[in-house]
Amino acid sequence: QVQLTESGGGSVQAGDSLTLSCAASDRTSTPYSTAWFRQTPGKEREFVAAIGWAGGSTIYADSVQGRFTVSRDNAKNTVYLQMSSLKPEDTAVYYCAAGTVIPRPRRADAYDYWGQGTQVTVSS
Repeated sequence: QVQLTESGGGSVQAGDSLTLSCAASDRTSTPYSTAWFRQTPGKEREFVAAIGWAGGSTIYADSVQGRFTVSRDNAKNTVYLQMSSLKPEDTAVYYCAAGTVIPRPRRADAYDYWGQGTQVTVSS
């Protein structure tokens, strides 16, 4: 069982930057792939970015490509989402998710473990 805890959310202005963190409780060196999703009220959870266990494989949603960067520090069991040039449409609750076998990393149902989410609000 893995517990994921997101942090780093907050309220910022358009154009600002913010970095989210996702800390995992599992220290067994199980190779997890990790992703970030976001959700706004009344909408389905939306894929943002994903990173493989070794950190060399990353994918992004078109809407954040070039503005967001996902990275990980396995020594700290932590995955990061660096967000820059934030826009009001980036406003959402951001969730991190992890799983061991991820055939379709853009799908929310591919992941076994989820954090509780952290709110990001971008005002214009």
